[in-house]
Amino acid sequence: MADAEQDAVGRAILVNAAASSTGSEYLTGASSGALPARATRRPRASTVLLGAILPIALLAVWQLISESGVIPSYRLPAPLTVWQAAIDLAQRGLLFPDIAISTQRVLLGFVFGSILGLVVGSIIGLSRWASLLAAPTVGAFRAVPSLAWVPLLILYLGIHEDSKVVLITIGAFFPVYTTVSGALSHVDRHLVEVGRAYGLGRLSLLARVQLPAIIPTVVSGLRLALAQSWLFLVAAELIVSSLGLGYLLKESQDNGRIDRLFAAIILLGLLGKLTDTLIGFGERYLLRRWT
Repeated sequence: MADAEQDAVGRAILVNAAASSTGSEYLTGASSGALPARATRRPRASTVLLGAILPIALLAVWQLISESGVIPSYRLPAPLTVWQAAIDLAQRGLLFPDIAISTQRVLLGFVFGSILGLVVGSIIGLSRWASLLAAPTVGAFRAVPSLAWVPLLILYLGIHEDSKVVLITIGAFFPVYTTVSGALSHVDRHLVEVGRAYGLGRLSLLARVQLPAIIPTVVSGLRLALAQSWLFLVAAELIVSSLGLGYLLKESQDNGRIDRLFAAIILLGLLGKLTDTLIGFGERYLLRRWT
């Protein structure tokens, strides 16, 4: 078969795979060259405004409670006090290094863990023998609490960056592994047979049929992995760190600086949301590319 015909067949297979996995709305978007209908249903400005309603309401309630005196200020500082504490840390040159090192640790661990999760999940999801041999063991490791890894990592890797990044890698690995292995084992077998009939090898079949069919599931796994990465970051920095937002949390608690503690928590939430939004942009690109 000519290369042009193979490419055409490959594109047809991918469209069918995406349609079977994510619904007919993706197929409609693919045929028109546009985003899926549900992705463009609401204007972006209105989406942002609707999403801002609850945070603004929570901020207003927080301000009212702090002004009422129901909760003492040493237990619940006012929003302006927290803002001033963050500004003070920034002016002292203490805030941005914490943000930078924490973000770096999360991104490194997230990338390493996601790649490993994708590889191992693909192997176990596609191979019955690999699933029988390895899935129970990987599931047992998944059940180990995050803090249980800390003493072992300190013993083997010390208290430097390696131990923190490895801990975050462990946290990011399992959500991606779980979602990918589970989704690949349920890809429509008829699509797989069509791909094999047109001469696609195992890697080509994985890259051009099976993974595109589970893109929404993979993205969900990546988002869970990112959330786990921030969770494992705090666990690492609370115990063995002299820099980072987790360390700022612990230092603020030890010094009774509740305003700085709130600032660190809010920053962790904002950074987590920002990185999750970046994955959302990546999802849109993948949907354009494969559907």
